[in-house]
Amino acid sequence: MVRELSHYIDGQRVEGTSGRFSDVFDPCTGKMQARLPLASTEEVRNAIASAEKGQLEWAAMNPQRRGRILLKFVDLVNDHMDELATLLSSEHGKTFPDAKGDIQRGIEVVEFAAGAPHLLKGEFSDSAGTGIDVHSLRQPLGVVAGITPFNFPAMIPLWKSGPALAAGNSFILKPSERDPSVPLRLAELFTEAGLPDGVFNVVNGDKEAVDALLEDSRVQAVGFVGSTPIAQYIYATAAAHGKRAQCFGGAKNHMVIMPDADLDMAADALIGAGFGSAGERCMAISVAVPVGKATGDALVARLTERIAALKVGPSLAADSDFGPVVTAAAKERIEGYIAAGVAAGANLVADGRGLTVEGYDDGFWVGPTLFDNVTKDMSIYKEEIFGPVLSVLRAEDYDEALRLCSEHEFGNGVAIFTRDGDTARDFASRVQVGMVGINVPIPVPIAYYTFGGWKASGFGDLNQHGADAFRFYTKTKTVTTRWPSGIRQGASFVMPAGS
Repeated sequence: MVRELSHYIDGQRVEGTSGRFSDVFDPCTGKMQARLPLASTEEVRNAIASAEKGQLEWAAMNPQRRGRILLKFVDLVNDHMDELATLLSSEHGKTFPDAKGDIQRGIEVVEFAAGAPHLLKGEFSDSAGTGIDVHSLRQPLGVVAGITPFNFPAMIPLWKSGPALAAGNSFILKPSERDPSVPLRLAELFTEAGLPDGVFNVVNGDKEAVDALLEDSRVQAVGFVGSTPIAQYIYATAAAHGKRAQCFGGAKNHMVIMPDADLDMAADALIGAGFGSAGERCMAISVAVPVGKATGDALVARLTERIAALKVGPSLAADSDFGPVVTAAAKERIEGYIAAGVAAGANLVADGRGLTVEGYDDGFWVGPTLFDNVTKDMSIYKEEIFGPVLSVLRAEDYDEALRLCSEHEFGNGVAIFTRDGDTARDFASRVQVGMVGINVPIPVPIAYYTFGGWKASGFGDLNQHGADAFRFYTKTKTVTTRWPSGIRQGASFVMPAGS
């Protein structure tokens, strides 16, 4: 049976009224499983009005009470973890354990954000001038919005909303149309945890809904994760309408493998980071850069052996290493890149095209794909494929490997595998990429460090989660105070100094 989905506004599910819908598929079967309403501009405006009203009550609540509600939400998510992970797998296609990891990494940021009483503290200076004290306050912006991608339908909405809510803002989420059910369920759990009506809203939609959020003056800030062209559009449009924006785009994450690296460790890391979640991660490693011919030959041999043993299958099967890609269009795009790599002259070591899974003939399957002898001019190197495709681009020495990582258009994440501390330290210092792993294949910071890439991977001056999130979702007010002392000095026409 096809499910009818909804929006979530003012503490309850709300049917769409635009008459426009999008189909939600089960990637394993290729069959439609739900119908999603796409919001009109008027529906978005109604959600903003609800958020504006709810924010007043929420901001008036002290941060410690807000934190308790967020922690209650975390408890509820943990209570419903299996339900949420199953729902997530059914729409995205990632395996059940991977879906649980998606949710877990999201609630870790909410847990961190519950420490808002400390994170929102301002500063105080006694006697900054004669009889004058100065202090600062961090206050919420008001109504803020998040526009989030399909590949992490729980984690990224929680990365955006957790700090925003903890800081006293209300939040409007526009999730991906491909897997919207988990965001809607999270909204219900926020209400069950005690969040006032209107403080967390979900509006499903396409460009019309996005533009409505960007153009409405009541929305003070927008966070986005997705492709680089859309990130640039949202960043520029938000700025043109006087809003704060943090927008994260594409990636082409490299892993450098030095001759002294533990090659079995490196190969295992590449298999997991390259093919986990079918490569549909912004932090996936999609380029391996072995240094030297011997290193490259040995690495490719190990990768080939491991790829042959991978099991691609249904998301909820216990023995599946990874599942299908999210849509038929994604499968077509990825297979187009594979064909382009062959045409460009790369050596196709493992071909994931044409994969079938018994009993799931119409699923969106792409098997693990490995290219060797890739060059910098090939589209499979320059562009983000967002699928289970790993390219090996060989470097003659360390300096060439460092240049490859630093000169690429994207600067999201990078890793180096080596036993040499001096090499690792030099690499971490010099590479022009926002997040670095040393013998760690996916360098995703934990909740109390910030997450964000450089260059075409990130637009805006503040990153996600950590202390940056509270800077992004608050405005600072500075208060200068002097109390009457009984001494009258008359009017002064001189700029006061600090002493």
